[in-house]
Amino acid sequence: MQSVARAAGVGQGTLYRHFPTREALILEVHRRDVNALVDAAPGLLERLPPLQALRAWLDQLAEYGRVKHGLLDAVYATLHKQLDDEGTGPVLAAIQLMLDAGQAAGSVRSGLSAEDVLLLVGFLWRLDQRDSWPAQSARLLDVVMDALTVERPKPKHASSATSPPEGTPT
Repeated sequence: MQSVARAAGVGQGTLYRHFPTREALILEVHRRDVNALVDAAPGLLERLPPLQALRAWLDQLAEYGRVKHGLLDAVYATLHKQLDDEGTGPVLAAIQLMLDAGQAAGSVRSGLSAEDVLLLVGFLWRLDQRDSWPAQSARLLDVVMDALTVERPKPKHASSATSPPEGTPT
């Protein structure tokens, strides 16, 4: 806490008045970050088609997961329930907002819930934090997006609509 106070340019007393414990400080940072993530969803939907908005938001979620990976491991045991209560509900609401928009637009398959999508992207918190993280998370999110996307009917090949090849009995 002393290092945090110094980095923030405040005295330790000031820091402790606002955040009496390390856990309180961590929880407040977590709240702020989750709120920023959740608040990004409507803006993305205003600027992008639903499927692209969902992918952009999932990229932000991936980055959030990467940054928080070490932090969450450190405080998981003491703060898990409170973090889950305060973070999961709003995140699920943001996912559902984008799923509903995509389903209404016909670009996202129906029958999916926000919980389904959150489970699908659960790998983001388990990825190794090496240099390969950005490529691996992008590749896996592409797979998730493919799974969420409504399948379009495949066009018939032009060759199937033509007459049989020469020499073929009719």
